[in-house]
Amino acid sequence: MSNSRVVSAVKEADFSGTTAWKDFLALIKIGIVNSNLITAFTGLWLALYFTDTYFLGSIDVMLLTLVGSSLVVAGSCSINNYIDRDIDPLMERTKNRPTVTGRVAPSRALGLGIGFVIFGEIMLFMTTPMAGLIGLFGVFSYVVLYSMWTKRKYASNTIVGSISGAVPPLIGWAAIDPGLGAMPFALFLIMFVWQPPHFYAIAMRRVEEYRAAGVPMLPVVKGFARTKLSMLLWVIALFPLPFLMPSLGTAFIVLATVLNIGWLVLALKGYKAKDDHKWATMMFVYSLNYLTIMFTGMVILTFI
Repeated sequence: MSNSRVVSAVKEADFSGTTAWKDFLALIKIGIVNSNLITAFTGLWLALYFTDTYFLGSIDVMLLTLVGSSLVVAGSCSINNYIDRDIDPLMERTKNRPTVTGRVAPSRALGLGIGFVIFGEIMLFMTTPMAGLIGLFGVFSYVVLYSMWTKRKYASNTIVGSISGAVPPLIGWAAIDPGLGAMPFALFLIMFVWQPPHFYAIAMRRVEEYRAAGVPMLPVVKGFARTKLSMLLWVIALFPLPFLMPSLGTAFIVLATVLNIGWLVLALKGYKAKDDHKWATMMFVYSLNYLTIMFTGMVILTFI
């Protein structure tokens, strides 16, 4: 990648409306932090519920887990920004990141990321060693397996990246019950399978940006038709997963199945869509609602 292209893209970046706080939130990718916090809390809450652990007696563990996992995710995202600082200027959605605009020096982004990961891991190990080890595995899979290895080399990068995104509910559960079991691994599988159609939708919407940056996302390498098929197959793969958690009751299985049917119908509509970008946006929005409803639903149903 030529330096002239990077410099040119930086000069075109929009510096307006930025603040130190906004730069910080962009650096740690606050959207990713928040979504991972939801799934980590769900794993934590369900572990409390199914192990009959006293809630008020576990507040310290809950705080350590939620803050620790958030720091680990935020730190990993900051390190990712450091790694991707050469290609981010070439993409519209990333060209205003603080590591691109120069508002945050690359060394500071890296230092902040490493510091957050260290402090986050200390907190997780203070709950249980298993939670800390799972957190380390999440960092390794995101920073090394995804960001440093597969992202720029293989179209399977999205699947590899889905590993780290599926780790938070395991961390949450392990902080209470390090023995784990079928339930937390079912949560892991739901998160793992949910991510490819979610991120393929983003890749379809930003296909030309990924092509310009040389990132071999599936729509870039295989085209939209192949991507639509993959999204459909991953959505279908979600159907049996709720049945791995019968302890949550019939209401949860019905809720999850309805959500899956809705996503399947939308995925099938992709084959008749006249505007692929509009359809990909609909898939993206549905995936966000799917995740929120599914995981908050698990928590709410424990009160019924």
